Amino acid sequence: MKQTFRLGTIRGIPFGIHWSVLVIMVLITDILARSVLPAADPAASTGTRWAVAAVAAALFLASLAAHELAHAFVARRHGVRVGSVTLWMLGGVAELADEPPNARADLRIAGVGPLTSAAAAAAFAGFAATGAALGVPATVIASLSWIAATNGLIAVFNLLPGAPLDGGRILRAVLWRRHGDKAGANRTAARAGRMLGGAMIVGGLVVVLLVSFLSGLWLALVGWFIAGSARAEERWTDLREAAEGLRATDIMAPHPDHGWSWQHAGTFIEGVALRSRQSVFLVVNVTGDPIGAVTVERLALVQPRDARVRLGDLSVPLPSERVVGPDVPVITLFHLPPVVGDLVAVVASDHRLLGIITTGDIQRMLRRNRLRAGTPTTA
Repeated sequence: MKQTFRLGTIRGIPFGIHWSVLVIMVLITDILARSVLPAADPAASTGTRWAVAAVAAALFLASLAAHELAHAFVARRHGVRVGSVTLWMLGGVAELADEPPNARADLRIAGVGPLTSAAAAAAFAGFAATGAALGVPATVIASLSWIAATNGLIAVFNLLPGAPLDGGRILRAVLWRRHGDKAGANRTAARAGRMLGGAMIVGGLVVVLLVSFLSGLWLALVGWFIAGSARAEERWTDLREAAEGLRATDIMAPHPDHGWSWQHAGTFIEGVALRSRQSVFLVVNVTGDPIGAVTVERLALVQPRDARVRLGDLSVPLPSERVVGPDVPVITLFHLPPVVGDLVAVVASDHRLLGIITTGDIQRMLRRNRLRAGTPTTA
């Protein structure tokens, strides 16, 4: 989840929000100010209701942040690197850069989230009870009670046994520890998540037709997100399994067609591009180091009058992290989106271009693994 607004770091973990959080802030404030608080205290002024509602919405987002930060802190305690924590429309995401080292760590990382939300629910319920005893205004009591109830609902909802919910992670950890098969546990949790998401989508459509359009739409949206995330996790499990023990040199396309930075585009097109089956070409400098890449589509835009333009001027610069050694584990490349066309990484060593890795090479690796496992491939 990409952060729209970077708010800083918490114990070294980058923390921020996605723009959709602002939409949720407005919706929560509106619900509280127009529905919940007027019912609690009809005599309260409009300004008071909106002010209390805005503070309550901020406190609710803080409780969501606590849920995700709890995942992150426990993950780091078990040696798992945390990329960032981001709040967005449907809650929050703690992006872990590594896999849990064992089933026990997986269980603790997953379980602390619902536990934190349950603790927040109890705390806000206690604040509401104390406030009521002290004669705090009814609007404040109602807001605290709403935050408590919502956190309780989040704790229960997150325990549903399907990825990517915390309950799905707990299911994975239990199955992993019982059977010793992490990949199988991952697939079971992902399938459960797809079923759960599908049921929520169907339920949301029923609610849209029979009860409330907005409530049903929200339920269906959450179900769609859960089902999509579960499918993505299933694909990620397949990729990790296929890449087990493989190095960059094992899946690269060796000796790729390439050009020199000073070479004229027209000469390269006639001599190389028209005869090649590649869709993207590396551009290397005088020392043999890859410095950029150019796609067939970009070359096709070259007009006859521009035939003498140099490849170095046409190419897209190649980030240094995309040039890897032959022994780099393949699994470390999966977090990298294609940089130019379908190019994922360039394999080079000692000023020599050894090969390229494209999305097609990764798909080929995945198909071969399915073939070895006896799983029919649909790609």
